[in-house]
Formats: sequence, structure tokens, C-alpha cells
Amino acid sequence: MLLLPRAVRIHLAAEPVDMRKSIDGLFVHVQRVLVADEYSGHLFVFVSKRRDKVKVLAWDGGGFLLLYKRLEAGRFRMPDVAHDATSVQLDSTQLAMLLDGIDVSRVRRPLQWQPPGQPAESQGTTARW
Repeated sequence: MLLLPRAVRIHLAAEPVDMRKSIDGLFVHVQRVLVADEYSGHLFVFVSKRRDKVKVLAWDGGGFLLLYKRLEAGRFRMPDVAHDATSVQLDSTQLAMLLDGIDVSRVRRPLQWQPPGQPAESQGTTARW
């Protein structure tokens, strides 16, 4: 399980990325395609065309961190992404399932309890699996 502060956003690139890209290449992709602040400390997730490899790029305050995972069998299951979107926001549970290669197409999350009188937390920015 990944334990990330709620302030950390996880951005999954909508389009496949060439896995030959290193930190510098992914840095440029974040700047030009995702149009995001690469020094924010947020996580930027990239999947290969065959969906068997994933790279995660993050700034940790002193340098960039790059996590790479290759599935030996199977494919990473991508969430639905709007045709004009450059990325989709995930939460840490969704990222953990993605990295585990779990097919979450049939997984449904129960509605979270909200105290009476509190507005429901917006679910519009997270991926629908």
C-alpha cells in the first residue's frame, strides 16, 4: 500500500510514453504535454504503449526520483480517460492497484460516509475505473 499525503496529486498520462525516456525526457513531457509543475512533489505516471511498463516521476526536494516497473505477465489496466484529456488524476489506492497489475474494471468503491450537513467531497477529479 502506498501512503501518500492527501496534498500529493497523482497524474497518469493519458497517452502512452516511450519507455526509453529517462528523467530528463519525462521532465520535458510533464512541462510540454501535461503542462504541470514538475517541481511540485506530485507524482507523474507514464505507461508504455504495450501497457506492460510504468514509470513514475517525482521531485523530492533535492532531485528527481524515478520508479520503473515491468510486468512479467499481463498488462496494466488503464482507467477511462476523456478523449481531450492529457492526464487523469488518481488517488493512492488506484495507483497501488495499477502498479500491482490489478484489473479493477469491476471493482466498485462504496460511497464514503459524510457527516450530516457536510457537502459531499468532489469525485470529479479522480479516475473512474
